Amino acid sequence: MGAFEPRAVTLGGRVVRLEPLSAAHADGLLAAGHHEALWRVTVQPPLVSADAVSRYLAQAAEQAARGNEVPFAIVSCETNAVIGSTRWMDIARPHRRVEIGGTWLAPTAQRTLANTEAKYLQLLHLFEVLAAVRVQFKTDLRNTQSQRALEKLGAIREGVLRRHMVVRDGFVRDSVYYGITDADWPSVKERLQERLSATGDTQQQRQPQQPEHGDH
Repeated sequence: MGAFEPRAVTLGGRVVRLEPLSAAHADGLLAAGHHEALWRVTVQPPLVSADAVSRYLAQAAEQAARGNEVPFAIVSCETNAVIGSTRWMDIARPHRRVEIGGTWLAPTAQRTLANTEAKYLQLLHLFEVLAAVRVQFKTDLRNTQSQRALEKLGAIREGVLRRHMVVRDGFVRDSVYYGITDADWPSVKERLQERLSATGDTQQQRQPQQPEHGDH
């Protein structure tokens, strides 16, 4: 088994494509992320201005250069427009463990197959190419929509860290942790493939909802 070394890579699917995040995505990030409600329960400042996007990209580049994170832009295969972002973080190389986090999607991409396929592409690469042992996620205890989405993926709810993070409005949140292990992956993979092959799922599930931020 080779070294566990997550690196920037392009991951292509039918609905979305994950591209290594770069300055070329700046305009798309602003267009997708300028909705203030997306960032209501996050530690991340909202991407509502060009300056905010520049800071977001600079922080991502710094963390990538240090080997701490691998950031991606989520791009629609249909329109080639940026519809969100995600990243690999809290990388524990000796333990072959990584967290998928910092995930957000534009309101128009929520309640579609975009999040499901983005997660599938990442999990497929992490488990089957990099031989990860564990992939984890965390989300705000108040974000029940994100928790439902993670549970639909097949992630196991493992516990709550109380008063774990101070979010943007000063609230001290509790964080819910979820995990998928290499032992879980075969059944999770089958479940995700079934969801992605289902017809009509995208339009049937897209309904007016309060905008949500994903796992982070």
